Amino acid sequence: MKFLNKIIRELLAQNPDLSEFNIVLPGKRPIVFIRQILEENNYSGFLPNFFTVEELIDRIADKQPVQGISLWLFAFDVYRSLNLIPKDDFADFLKWFPTLQKDWDDILKFSDSDEAVLQYMFDEERIKEWAQDLGEDDDVPRKKFLNFWQNMNVFLPVLKTKLKEKNWATSGMIHETAKAKIVDFAKNTSEHFVFCGFNAFTPVEEKLVRSLLKWNKAQCFFQADRYYFDDERQEAGKFLRNHKTWKEFDDNRAFQWIEDDFNQPKNIKVYEVSGNVTQTKVLPEIFKEIENKTFSNTAVVLLDENLLPASLDVMYGVDNLNITMGFPLKNLSFSNAVKQLFYLQKQLEKNRSSYYYRDVFPILEELPKSSEDELIINNFRTKIEERNIVYISRKLLEELLSELSYYNLLKKADHTTVYLDMLIKFCRDIKWLEIDDIQYENVSHFENAFRIIKNQLSPYDFEIKMETLEILINQHVNSESIDFQGEPLRGLQIMGLLETRLLNFENVIMLSVNEGKLPLGNSQNTYIPFDIRRYFDLHTFLENDSIYAYHFYRLIQDSKNVHLLYNALSSGVNTGEKSRFITQIEMESSHAIEHLIIENSSEPIVSQPIEIPKTEIVMERLQKWKERVSASHLTSYLYNPIDFYLSKILKTSETDEIEEELSVKNYGNLVHYSLQEVYEILKGKVLKEKDLQGLIKDIDKYINIAIEKLKHQPEFYEKGMNYIHRAIAKKVIENVLNHDLELIRSGNTLEILDIEKRFENVDFYLDANYKISFLGFIDRIDRLNGTLRIIDYKTAKIKNLSVKIDENNITDYFHNSERKQALQLCIYHYVVQNLPEFWGLPIETGIWSFAEAKKGVISLQFDKGTIDDAMMSVKNLILEILNPDLSFIENINSYSK
Repeated sequence: MKFLNKIIRELLAQNPDLSEFNIVLPGKRPIVFIRQILEENNYSGFLPNFFTVEELIDRIADKQPVQGISLWLFAFDVYRSLNLIPKDDFADFLKWFPTLQKDWDDILKFSDSDEAVLQYMFDEERIKEWAQDLGEDDDVPRKKFLNFWQNMNVFLPVLKTKLKEKNWATSGMIHETAKAKIVDFAKNTSEHFVFCGFNAFTPVEEKLVRSLLKWNKAQCFFQADRYYFDDERQEAGKFLRNHKTWKEFDDNRAFQWIEDDFNQPKNIKVYEVSGNVTQTKVLPEIFKEIENKTFSNTAVVLLDENLLPASLDVMYGVDNLNITMGFPLKNLSFSNAVKQLFYLQKQLEKNRSSYYYRDVFPILEELPKSSEDELIINNFRTKIEERNIVYISRKLLEELLSELSYYNLLKKADHTTVYLDMLIKFCRDIKWLEIDDIQYENVSHFENAFRIIKNQLSPYDFEIKMETLEILINQHVNSESIDFQGEPLRGLQIMGLLETRLLNFENVIMLSVNEGKLPLGNSQNTYIPFDIRRYFDLHTFLENDSIYAYHFYRLIQDSKNVHLLYNALSSGVNTGEKSRFITQIEMESSHAIEHLIIENSSEPIVSQPIEIPKTEIVMERLQKWKERVSASHLTSYLYNPIDFYLSKILKTSETDEIEEELSVKNYGNLVHYSLQEVYEILKGKVLKEKDLQGLIKDIDKYINIAIEKLKHQPEFYEKGMNYIHRAIAKKVIENVLNHDLELIRSGNTLEILDIEKRFENVDFYLDANYKISFLGFIDRIDRLNGTLRIIDYKTAKIKNLSVKIDENNITDYFHNSERKQALQLCIYHYVVQNLPEFWGLPIETGIWSFAEAKKGVISLQFDKGTIDDAMMSVKNLILEILNPDLSFIENINSYSK
């Protein structure tokens, strides 16, 4: 730590007793390093006092700081008492006041008079709206903005007065109060202050430093470098060049220190990386180049805090880590669950009679849970998924989840105070569960936030809606982060840019060095336009750019190895543009910079098909399988042998998933079950016109029965795409019935013999002593003009029902998934001709496609060969499945068309 070492040596040379000094720092992070330096110098006296400049300003102002929720509540109470128009409720007030408050603090810190700025804003809006009285519309944006600043000229002065009455002050008011006391403080204090490593001051801070220097009660140590200090074009030296012109720096008091470190030899590498998280994957390769494997003089600087988890994942090989940056509370799982809870409450405020499953499931997944709760949740999920319930009634939710420990959080809250109490109790309870440290911290932060909000709300009598409570909690949580503990003096340092102030590292690795991240650019959240900020000397994005430029150059000026990584991909708000600071050192510095391009690509995966050998246990399962073989088993094998293995040998099945839109499979089931119910009534009858005409009128009734069979809720089909699916299903059923009606009207005799005909134990010999048995269901068997028709319903279109078998292809004709419909019909043909009740009847097999229902049944045709030839090909397929020497091999590119 070169700069800190230099300061300590200077102070020890002045006075061996450092307790005489008050060291003022930009942040508290360097204190631990100063203590280490003192230990290394064998210092045995009392330590100096340490302050941040904010703490020193607070001490001078002697006001009680107020911020966050307590300030918002107090400010709203004042705003409400003024009866300004519009009469915003607290939720609307929170949409604009936090931003306004930051602007107001800026005005108080940087301008001579906040009232002058507020009046200027109002006057400018009046000039822009010179024709305001010519129209009657009060709802135009310009008039709203004018009214806003008119109100602020009333509201903010009153708010300041009310705060002063309680001896409270915002950070801006603290600066304003301290400003009037600084001269007396500097004149009368007996203490000596040492200001270390500052760059940009507010006017009050500058006045404090200069006043103390004037009375010889302070000294300043700046860390500047000639590279950016001497060059007027370099924005990094903007503020330091101004400080050097202070009259307090003269022949008797030099400006300390301007060094020439940046131009010393450095190894600088710039990495163009394709992807945000991909940057972290480069870290292990960079670590290999670092000779000191303790990484005691290495810092990883994350300009995007969201990269912290990914960075930690790749640092598993580093023994000592110290994380000095916080991880945003808002990005953790419990935080997401709390957001979902408030969203659910807002939905319940709309008086909905049911819960949308997507509003409930994430809460149950994210919240920590006991083993008892886990069982209740699993049972709940299973039942909801089995019945495909998209909208869960309140009665059903209570029936399935009433035993859940936090069930009350899912019910509509009677009052926000009651809900806060429930949340506090819930947080307290789950901390007793076995949860990891980060989640424990996450829950503790929320418990603390809920308690703060509850305590702050108690003095006020205005109503807080659930939406307002959500905004309050989000505003609080968005500013909170989880702090990590580590050993700051050992190992690798993981930091944000601001945490690097005053510290120096030999190896610096910076991630996300993108425009918009470094510097932040013109992204200020403010109501005050750029030109007015410039006019009143308020900081704009230009000053912020200069501050970030200084932090960047100061960090790398003392380093030897610099690695700058940026995300080159454009996505979301990221433009994929490298920071202008990289471009500057490329074009202006004397350093040779190595450029590397890191592609987020991988070698093409040579996908080896899965191969499952037919072991002894697999053959045992196959022997059992051959006793109950269905046509669908064989088509499954044709599509992919591995699917066959998983479902028929391992007996696995796909998990149920809730369908918000009816799947192709369940659409087919809906039509299929409806037709089954319709034709079950006609079974055993020779059809008459009146039978079918009556059934056509009652289609809706049979569809409702089918919906019950599917375990779906009727309301599932009441709107959206599912309403359309039901209407299409009804039309398909009408087309089937009308097709049969036309057959009868044309003089044909049609008799329904069976519906969903079950068959089993139909033997099929593979050789004289080796057989399998078929089982299955035939959707419909009827007799048309004396010919037996075996009909299979399909959702898909019909294809390849023309069989062409000869001696050249008989062995493998059905070894083709494109012919699976014909394969199924051939098996049905074989089965029916072997059933005693159908012996001797002419047989026709065919498919009735729901996609082309008006066409009726399309029959299987033998252009070449016979049913016996077809069954010979079926036999070869079954023998292949049963062959112990042939493994189950995955069909990688087997797609149904």
